[in-house]
Amino acid sequence: MRRQAINDLIEWKDSPYRKPLIIRGARQVGKTWLMKEFGRTQYQKCAYINFDNNERMESLFSGNLDIHRIITALQIEAGVTIEAENTLIIFDEVQEVPRALTSLKYFYENAPEYHVLAAGSLLGVALHPGTSFPVGKVDFLDLYPLDFLEFLEATSNGNLAQLLREGDFSLITTFKGKYLDSLKQYYYIGGMPEAVSTFILTQDYTKVREIQNRLLMTYEQDFSKHAPNETVPRIRMLWNSIPAQLAKENRKFVYGLIRQGARAREYELALQWLLDCGLVYKVHRVTKPDMPLMAYQDFHAFKLFILDVGLLAALSRLDLRSLLEGNRVFEEFKGALTEQYVLQQLVSGREFIPFYWSAEKGSAEVDFIFQSNSNIIPLEVKASENLQAKSLKSYFQKYQPKVAFRTSMSDFRKEEWLTNVPLYAINWLNSMSF
Repeated sequence: MRRQAINDLIEWKDSPYRKPLIIRGARQVGKTWLMKEFGRTQYQKCAYINFDNNERMESLFSGNLDIHRIITALQIEAGVTIEAENTLIIFDEVQEVPRALTSLKYFYENAPEYHVLAAGSLLGVALHPGTSFPVGKVDFLDLYPLDFLEFLEATSNGNLAQLLREGDFSLITTFKGKYLDSLKQYYYIGGMPEAVSTFILTQDYTKVREIQNRLLMTYEQDFSKHAPNETVPRIRMLWNSIPAQLAKENRKFVYGLIRQGARAREYELALQWLLDCGLVYKVHRVTKPDMPLMAYQDFHAFKLFILDVGLLAALSRLDLRSLLEGNRVFEEFKGALTEQYVLQQLVSGREFIPFYWSAEKGSAEVDFIFQSNSNIIPLEVKASENLQAKSLKSYFQKYQPKVAFRTSMSDFRKEEWLTNVPLYAINWLNSMSF
């Protein structure tokens, strides 16, 4: 399957200002595959080093970080003659040897001609105590599960994905049925590469759910393996409360749903751990939709989503029948899966930092609000064809934004103050110039 991040890596390779690049992302989002595929297709040679349980590399990097010495050892380890002009050097699971992370500074300062990619789950990269992190000496690329366009391409629907990129909505509407069928699949399968490839090979939803459950079990095991012992039970409780948090009419995170009487200070470390690992997204409320949005965020009010809509479906024990019965899947958990899906497309498609807005008094709430250039963009999410947009209208009347969007099951339409974008076409927003 092709990932859009390959294009970002090609741009990095060709940049005259190239620095060593660290690919960040949760476990199992496809970091290793991406690096190897990039090396295979864009370079003559690839020197791949996996630091997991690698005593030789631990010994190497515990010594002098002279680049010539390191290159000599890497050639022996990888069995590849490393030439700066045609070889990609890959450090995988780099968090297991923290001084390998430190060495990236010396690659940048003393040997910038080498092309170096590094990756490791955020379980280690974000939290290793005593690591000398090469601040300012590396670039970053965030990798997420497959978005809906990548899912279409992976499932032999590349022409449908191309139509969405072109934004020809008269033609897009003609194939609405095909888009909705694929979108229902995406809600259940999600974008984790192993789940998608299993579906492509088997067309078996039961096997997909087995993969998802195994991934969830792996994350639970990581809690015990990497997190401080005293924090592990709280991480588990917080993680398992997310479906119930999203099933509420008001999706604002409530600590009391984790357990009765729970307080924020008891779960701060657990929440931060999940954020650092890339397993959850935190969407803060803003008190006022003004520039810059970061200045108006309410740190005490937020919504919490997980990294993938398919994993949310699995964590919530979503029954396969929901997928098969008309459009029921879109409205499961009071539309929580739909809000999760939209959030996932926003964060993976471009550098949007989503917030949400709600009135100080009253029930008006806009699901997402984000900043693009000098504009603040409101986006209301509807899981059905319901075209009521009372909260968004209230917001519009109060703040008069330049543009306002609603996404729903309805077709594309542009009204006087509002544009409706079909759920299956929400990635179109990522190509817009506001």
